[in-house]
Amino acid sequence: MTKRVLITGCAGGLGKAFCSTFRAAGYSVIGTDRKSLDDDTPLDGFVQVDVANAIASEANLSAFIAEVKTHCNGQPLDVLINNAAVQHLGKTKNISLKTFRESLDVNITTPFALTKAFLPDLRATKGTVINVGSVHTRSTKPEFVAYATSKAAIDGLTRALAVDLGPDVRVVALAPAAVDTEMLRAGFEGNPDGFQALQRIHPAGRIAQPTEIGELAVFLASDKAGFMTGTTVYADGGILSRLHDPV
Repeated sequence: MTKRVLITGCAGGLGKAFCSTFRAAGYSVIGTDRKSLDDDTPLDGFVQVDVANAIASEANLSAFIAEVKTHCNGQPLDVLINNAAVQHLGKTKNISLKTFRESLDVNITTPFALTKAFLPDLRATKGTVINVGSVHTRSTKPEFVAYATSKAAIDGLTRALAVDLGPDVRVVALAPAAVDTEMLRAGFEGNPDGFQALQRIHPAGRIAQPTEIGELAVFLASDKAGFMTGTTVYADGGILSRLHDPV
C-alpha cells in the first residue's frame, strides 16, 4: 500500500529534495509552501499556505487539515516532515521581539501544532515525524541568535514528543550543515573563493548535496530506522567536530 508524506516548505532546495527522494521511494507526496511551485516539483498534492498562518486559529487549522486530506485519497498520513523555517539574521541589539517571536512561531510552534493536528493519522499508521533541525542546534556564530535558539528548541521538542507519543509515533530530528541549494549559492554570488572556503572548512571537504539529506530522511522514515526515536541525526560533514584556531 502506498504511504503518504506531508512536507512543509516544499518549494525550497531542501524541500524539493525531500519531495524527489520520497517520490522515488514510492510515497504519495503532499507539499505545502507559501510560495508558488516550479513545474518540476514532484508532488501528488500541493497546498499553498503560510504554515504559521495555518495554525493561527482553530478555523485556519481545520481548513488546512481538510485541504491536505483532499490529497490523501481517504488514507491517513504516514510521515510528517516539518521542514518550513525562517532564518532572521542580526545582532541581539538589532533583533526585535516581533522578529524573534516569528522565528519561534514558524520554526518551533508550527512543528508542534502540525504534529498535534495530524496525531490521529500518525497513530493510526504508526507513523514518523521528522523535524528538520540544523547544526546551529549545537554550534552557532554571530547574528544567528534567533535562528539558533529556534533550532535548539527543535532538539528538545523532538525528545519530548518521542517520549510523549511513543510507542505509537516515532519522532526524530535531521540536522544538516551547509547544503548546496540555490539559496545558499545566492549568498555567495560574486564570491567563489568564499564558497570554496566553506567547502574546505568541513572535514568532509565539501558541503552536502540536497539529495543526500533527502535520502537520509527516507531512511529515518523507514522500518529500518524503527528503533530510532527522540534522537537528532547530524549530517554535518564533520563540522561540529572541528575546532578553529584564530588566524
